[in-house]
Amino acid sequence: MTQSVAQLKAELKHVSLLFPRSHETFQVVHSSADELCCHFITGPSIKHIINCTISEAYPTARPMWYSESEDKIVMKVLEDLSEHDFDSLTPLPKMIGFLVSNLCKGFNMNLPRQLLDLDKKPEPVEMDLQSVSSSDEEDDDDDDDVLQEDVAAETAKAEKENSDISTENLAILDKIRQTQRKDYIDGRISGSVQASDRLLKELKAIYRSESFKQGCYNVELVNDSLYEWHVQILKVDPDSHLHADLKELKANGGQASIIMGVSFRDNFPFDPPFVRVVCPVLTGGFVLGGGAICMELLTKQGWSSAYSIESLIMQIMATLVKGKARIQFGASSSTYSLSRAQQSFQRLVQIHEKNGWFTPPPQDG
Repeated sequence: MTQSVAQLKAELKHVSLLFPRSHETFQVVHSSADELCCHFITGPSIKHIINCTISEAYPTARPMWYSESEDKIVMKVLEDLSEHDFDSLTPLPKMIGFLVSNLCKGFNMNLPRQLLDLDKKPEPVEMDLQSVSSSDEEDDDDDDDVLQEDVAAETAKAEKENSDISTENLAILDKIRQTQRKDYIDGRISGSVQASDRLLKELKAIYRSESFKQGCYNVELVNDSLYEWHVQILKVDPDSHLHADLKELKANGGQASIIMGVSFRDNFPFDPPFVRVVCPVLTGGFVLGGGAICMELLTKQGWSSAYSIESLIMQIMATLVKGKARIQFGASSSTYSLSRAQQSFQRLVQIHEKNGWFTPPPQDG
């Protein structure tokens, strides 16, 4: 056992003793040299499962925390945790202290007294594995039982959620997870843990949605990046001029679809994505110069972290038709660009921050 592994085992034992499975607020239900599974309890039968992946390069490489919980408080604390600088040779106990204290503050709960003991130096573990006591072995067996129950429950939940996703799209989701894990181990982390976790959930929800299955639109990751999407709008209101234009475009040898670029930042879902039309060039439909889309929903003022990307796509599709968007046949492909779209969108935001947004009458939607 190397010194770094011995240190990690000492830290894991330290936090497990302070926050056992019987703790009323924070429970370490399983720990090993490469992962940690914890429960944060906010009420009767209400627990938030929080996991931690530990790299072989620990403590040089910091642990990565993530959660399946969609609670805004949990998401915000994990985001803050990923950005906080822990100037310590034993970052794991420090991170758990940060996590527990900020979760308790967020949920207006009393701080556990065990937080005071996290700063104490962990007792060194015996280097000889043969010296592990029988009581420790029993505890490990109990840990394994609890972990197996949690894994079984999570597996059953995942199988139910995945039952209505195509094999092809399940393969895409699995590839993303494997790439994320490999990048983390190799120290090539892009984006933020919280944004990546939420975007993976959003993509999964889209694959399960009826609008996606019915072929209303398609989603492609640009260069396999969760943070850059191409959304291909395939169906619009058949009674609209835009629908007729798409048919004409196809008859002329073009592709009967509208491609939108959707870009996400590290602080998603707390900031909205940036959305622009890539092609074809449109007039009307609340599409600005460069391809940016004029919608309050896409600004910090109008955005909410509770919004789903699937509903956003459907709303943009409706907005294009409502705004009487038309294809500008013969327009140069250079008309739209990311830089022009960003510039026109920023000007729009500045104008509306000063003058407010126009709210159409109810009969206009």
